[in-house]
Amino acid sequence: MSAPVVLCGGTSETRAATAEIQAIADKVKSQLEEKENKKYPNFKATEYKSQVVAGTNYFIKVQVADNDFVHLRVFQSLPHENKALALDSYQTSKTKQDELAYF
Repeated sequence: MSAPVVLCGGTSETRAATAEIQAIADKVKSQLEEKENKKYPNFKATEYKSQVVAGTNYFIKVQVADNDFVHLRVFQSLPHENKALALDSYQTSKTKQDELAYF
């Protein structure tokens, strides 16, 4: 089985969220809660895309209620830069059917 092909600058195909993706979402959850001024008791990453830039952008679909989702764009800098994960952007009021797209 070969590794997925990722074009530099383009986003990957949508994939099921892994434990690593859930950990990334969990690390930026407090940033989202602060920006939205609300708490999310449910916060389950369901799928994601990634984009290789000077680091990696992760586009993560997170379930926060029965049919209420948020889309996160999280930037992970290159390892030598030693920077924390950053919630670059997000979209609220999404559904399970909404496509995870670049934003």
